[in-house]
Amino acid sequence: MPLSEPYDDHSSVEEPVVGVPVDEDAPPAIEPEPVLPEPVRQRIVTLTAAVLPGLPADEVPVPLRRVAKFAPNRRARLGAPAIAAQLTADPLFRQRITARVLADAGDLGAAVVDGTAPAAADPVEVAALAYLARPRGWRELIDASGEAVRAEADSAVVAELVREAEQRAARAEHDRAVARVEAEKLRDELARVREELGQLREEARQLTRTLRETQARERKATEMLATERGRAARAAADADAELRRARARLAEAEAAAGVARASAKEARSVDDARLWLLLETIGQAAVGLRRELALDPVDKLPADFVADAFAEQPGAAQAGPSTRARDTDDPARLDQLLALPRAHLVVDGYNVTKRGFGEMSLEQQRKRLITGLGGIAAQTGDEVTVVFDGAERIHGLPPAPRGVRVLFSRKGETADELIRRLVRAEPAGRPVVVVSSDREVADGVRRHGAYPLGADSLLRRLARS
Repeated sequence: MPLSEPYDDHSSVEEPVVGVPVDEDAPPAIEPEPVLPEPVRQRIVTLTAAVLPGLPADEVPVPLRRVAKFAPNRRARLGAPAIAAQLTADPLFRQRITARVLADAGDLGAAVVDGTAPAAADPVEVAALAYLARPRGWRELIDASGEAVRAEADSAVVAELVREAEQRAARAEHDRAVARVEAEKLRDELARVREELGQLREEARQLTRTLRETQARERKATEMLATERGRAARAAADADAELRRARARLAEAEAAAGVARASAKEARSVDDARLWLLLETIGQAAVGLRRELALDPVDKLPADFVADAFAEQPGAAQAGPSTRARDTDDPARLDQLLALPRAHLVVDGYNVTKRGFGEMSLEQQRKRLITGLGGIAAQTGDEVTVVFDGAERIHGLPPAPRGVRVLFSRKGETADELIRRLVRAEPAGRPVVVVSSDREVADGVRRHGAYPLGADSLLRRLARS
């Protein structure tokens, strides 16, 4: 039960407290428990919780034995309901607690037991001791404490109201100061706006004058335009007449050009006849020279001999630079070079396939490139050689298309070295085109007179096929 609730029939009779005088002739009075101010109730619980562990174990009521084991800071906070109920319901427990509390209170406790309290004493402390000791007039002490607590609360409220009023006054003064500053700013802004308005009015007057002047110039320009249009009409008529005269002269020139074309055609016919006779003479001379040298048709080309050799012989003659090498990466250049008679196209296989078909397997890359080169060989009739890196020939390779030679570098030799040997094996003057994006390959074959081209030129040529 809370401290503010009344006793029941058995607990309402107050028992005498040690050191407190009791009127033995007076009959026991049954009075309800007084309503305690909250600070007094909390102080009673705190005093009881402080002395509770000091009681013998058999004097501690069963409901409070567990509370007595709590830590000091938790005992009053968590055990407050149980302590309050036990103080209200168990007068003997209250007397035991009171004896220890009064002993700890010293002179103040003795004064409370005598029914008097020092004027300087804390009213809450006096009310708490009076509730526990219950001397004569203890209810009046509790009531006086309640009045004092309420008076302090009212004073605190009044002080808070005064503080809030002072704060509001300070805020109002601050707001007035801010308002004054803002008013000054607004006045300055108004003055600036007025000044700008005056400037705008002056600019408007100037613009009005400029507009009138512009309109006058426009009227003058319109008059001049009408005059110029008349002049232009006369000039157009003169130009039409001149055009008619020019067309007549053009007709005469075309007639003269027709006569000149006829004469040129006759002269070209004579030149063609002379050229045919010259070529026929050269052809007959070539046939006679071949017969004179007894040259038989060959079954192998220079590249076939290079394919059969493992490495170039030491001391072999190096082909010197030639003027036929051209440094160009133009893709259209490939078609021009393949159009040369008896051209030889040499392709760096994996350099081209990995650039154009890198997502495929090596077998699919080889097959796609060789098939495309077969189309180029069929279209141009040129000799085509494709070189792949490989220590030994790959088994199961499908037969190469007609006109395409497929070579693999042997162990100890790279495809780049094999390509350079192919170029060196060709006779001076034969157009050799090497397709590779490898800078070293391009520089090497260029020194031996070949035409180096990038892989993109061949990939685009294959894409058109």
